[in-house]
Amino acid sequence: MLILLPILLPIVMGSILLVASFVEHLKKNNDYQAESDQELSKIHLFSVAGLVVSAALAIYVGLQKGMSCTLFYLLEDLPIYFAVDSLSLLFVTFISIVFVLVGIYSCVYMKHEHEEKRFFGFYLIVYGVLVGLDFAGNLVTLYLFYEFMTLTSMPFVLHNGSHESTMASLKYLFYSMCGAYLGLFGIFVLYQYAPSLTFTAGGVMSVLSYNGNTAIMLVAIMCMLIGFGAKAGMFPLHAWLPSAHPVAPSPASAVLSSIIVKCGVLAIIRVVFYIAGPSFIAGTWVQYAWMTLSLLTVFMGSLLAFREPIFKKRLAYSSVSQVSYVLFGLAVLTTTGFEGALLHTVFHAFIKCALFLTAGIFIFKCHITRVSDLQGIGKSMPITLWCFTFASLGLIGIPPTSGFISKWYLALGALQSDIGAFRYVGPAILLVSALLTAGYLLEIVVNGFFPKEGTEIKSYGKEPKAMWIPLMVLAGLTLGLGVLPNGLIEFISTIASSLF
Repeated sequence: MLILLPILLPIVMGSILLVASFVEHLKKNNDYQAESDQELSKIHLFSVAGLVVSAALAIYVGLQKGMSCTLFYLLEDLPIYFAVDSLSLLFVTFISIVFVLVGIYSCVYMKHEHEEKRFFGFYLIVYGVLVGLDFAGNLVTLYLFYEFMTLTSMPFVLHNGSHESTMASLKYLFYSMCGAYLGLFGIFVLYQYAPSLTFTAGGVMSVLSYNGNTAIMLVAIMCMLIGFGAKAGMFPLHAWLPSAHPVAPSPASAVLSSIIVKCGVLAIIRVVFYIAGPSFIAGTWVQYAWMTLSLLTVFMGSLLAFREPIFKKRLAYSSVSQVSYVLFGLAVLTTTGFEGALLHTVFHAFIKCALFLTAGIFIFKCHITRVSDLQGIGKSMPITLWCFTFASLGLIGIPPTSGFISKWYLALGALQSDIGAFRYVGPAILLVSALLTAGYLLEIVVNGFFPKEGTEIKSYGKEPKAMWIPLMVLAGLTLGLGVLPNGLIEFISTIASSLF
């Protein structure tokens, strides 16, 4: 039952904060009153301590390969089942790192957003749900926690209670539910025809064994790719991202863009490589449709980001593009492409989190939301803009940052594959996207450090340590994992070798 502890602990702690927040509102007749500094310190200590302990437990459990637990049975042959493997360890590790760093950052940032008990309550609960998603041992358990993730993360978008945030949260819910229904349809079909819904490296299905039902099973898998791709921001269910990010608090935007979207990636990996098996869809219309949608999303997201004047919305469109790099790497169905996809999953989580935390500092200290207003910002906030610069270089894929490593593997995986014209079209679109990424990120860097003549340089004071230290750690990871990537590459190679 140890496997359940890192799932239940943050959920229970988060629930305590939510109950306390609800009771507090009843006492105040729903009129907001700021908590005292002493009370805020207790909330922050409780939340961060809970995150650190839960993260340590989650990583410890992730290291216990082979650990499993059946909680109960929905049906005679459908257990709610948890199991640990190497993929679980990879996801739970980078998710834990990001959640702890953003949690520390939030202790300062959320002071001007208010309702900190409610925010940290949902923050802890979402972390517990994500650990449950990572440790899911079969498709039904994964789906349940996938739905819990949608419902518990929706309050991030709804946090400030404005009309705009309400509409954005409803849009997030609508797109997520549409995707979830497509995923559920796929699960119904696979339950009928597949021998098992338990995750097995390399998949449980064979083209020869299920030739009579291959057509309906391929339709089911395509529905699941589109459905779970909604959370990953893949076209056509991508539009919730640019709507949700501008209205959510910056720590929530960082988590949505760097972590929540990766849960869509995790679900797709489990479906394709642990249920269907890469050989089942290789060379079929599903593979080519999947590659087409992912490359269309890569180009479209980059182009929209290049044209977007709102800082956080620009980063949101960037996420739409960059996560589909991962989906394309998975879709080519080669060992190298798979390795590049997992590398980019990890690297993008740290990079995009750093970019959104930078946006949060600019909002918190300077009240700046538009790219055009960042002229000369590097003169008054050099630490923040330098961290943004390193993260930007990583997202573009310039050596020696980590993004170069993952994009190299992605391009190589496509060139080594037998996918016809996509073998060359894929890397070409990735290159065009990288150039567009350089255009919409380096513009901020250049104008920030070298403002136009006559620009008034304002002094905004120093950034709080609790905000720039997590940012520096993320920027350091972006550079460090590019200089010393071998350990991570070897670990991901062991995962890939078990699937192909």
